Amino acid sequence: MIRQEKVSPEALVCPSVGIIVLDTNFPRLPGDAGNVDTWNFPVRYKIIRGAYPSRVIRGGWDQELLEPFLLAAKELEREGASAITTSCGFLALYQKEFSGAVKVPVFTSSLLQVPWVYQLLKDGQIVGILTVDSQALTPEHLAAVNAESIPVVIGGTEKGTAFTQTFVENQPSFDPQEVEEDLIQAARKLVEQNPEVGAVVLECANMPPYARAVREAVGLPVFDLTSLIYYVYQALARKDFAEMRRK
Repeated sequence: MIRQEKVSPEALVCPSVGIIVLDTNFPRLPGDAGNVDTWNFPVRYKIIRGAYPSRVIRGGWDQELLEPFLLAAKELEREGASAITTSCGFLALYQKEFSGAVKVPVFTSSLLQVPWVYQLLKDGQIVGILTVDSQALTPEHLAAVNAESIPVVIGGTEKGTAFTQTFVENQPSFDPQEVEEDLIQAARKLVEQNPEVGAVVLECANMPPYARAVREAVGLPVFDLTSLIYYVYQALARKDFAEMRRK
């Protein structure tokens, strides 16, 4: 269950981030973009009914779904959101359309970090992308976030027993330990088979609750949707260093 808005005393003076979420049944743990307790600033949610994970992830371009997503973005902007994101990395496919629909910054996917993360690496290193379905993540998704020319390797959780079945098949309950183990095993396999990987980007918005476990398992920096959202938010709510000087 997703609460529609995080309300706080700071909401009147702090920027808020709008988050467009899929139509899901599974619980959203702290760290998940759809869990309000993930954030220490105001957020607003819009749920797109009929946007089931399997449809968004494996359905490719879907003009019928795009329209309600764009409508939700416009509604969030009218309601005061200072930036807008989504809860599925595969929505990278629509980055251009989202950005053109509103005036505030839009970042549809964790994959937008891929070009920047690559710039942090040493010569010869590449970016590892961990996704919920490696067969469904296409060159078109990468091109939509200007990552088509970035050296990457893609690994997925689809051969595990819990993660993909839970979040793509939209199951109403799951064992967090099983899900975490699936993700860790997929990350280890990705890095062991590709030792040139210098950092990992988690595509799926349901992966951040386990980002620390992945980081400890592979010993590499791990980027995800929460790292991106917090990064953007810091650009919206700048610390008042002048006030600090006056004190």
